[in-house]
Amino acid sequence: MIQYLNNNSAVVLDALQQHIWLALLPVLLGFAIALPLGYLGVRFTWLYHPLVNTSGVLYSIPSLALFVFLPVLLGTKVLSPINIVVALTIYTVALLARTVADGLRSVDPTVTQAATAMGYRRFRRLIDVELPVALPVILAGLRVATVANISLVSVGALIGVGGLGQLFTRGFQLFYLEPILVGIILSVALAGIADLVIVLIQRAVTPWARFQRGGTA
Repeated sequence: MIQYLNNNSAVVLDALQQHIWLALLPVLLGFAIALPLGYLGVRFTWLYHPLVNTSGVLYSIPSLALFVFLPVLLGTKVLSPINIVVALTIYTVALLARTVADGLRSVDPTVTQAATAMGYRRFRRLIDVELPVALPVILAGLRVATVANISLVSVGALIGVGGLGQLFTRGFQLFYLEPILVGIILSVALAGIADLVIVLIQRAVTPWARFQRGGTA
């Protein structure tokens, strides 16, 4: 495997770079879309259940079918990375919209009432009180979405765009084990690093959650 890496370092690095941006760009886009959607699901209670049901339906769509269908819908080329980005953004929104709504719904009503009594208007209360309290739940969902995206990117290799997944297809086509092993190891390492980064961010921005766990214990 070391010899394979030495001989194909440029190919592996290119696949890794493609994998990273194909996986993480949809996470950023999906998070930006899911935040207002989740808030609307809490702000208008009648919207919560349709939001949850729609999210479940979207996430149940097979990834390969979505990758193949999107070029028809968007008018893009089959091998365009845009198809992967859009598909994974849809999956991210499907995962995070409910997570954001559930996180906001978990905020103790007495907390929001106290903030209102102190003169917080709705938007400031959301930014300064509700979102910080809901962050542990939201970031837990973000961890799941990020790891899922890193895994799903590889499926795109079946249509010619898949980051590290291209190492899998090349290995299977040539009956060559080394690129498959490299792809698996790098995919797992990438998922682990991304998850660790989000955990560290969560600990940095929600120190009170760690303190509460320590106090409970």
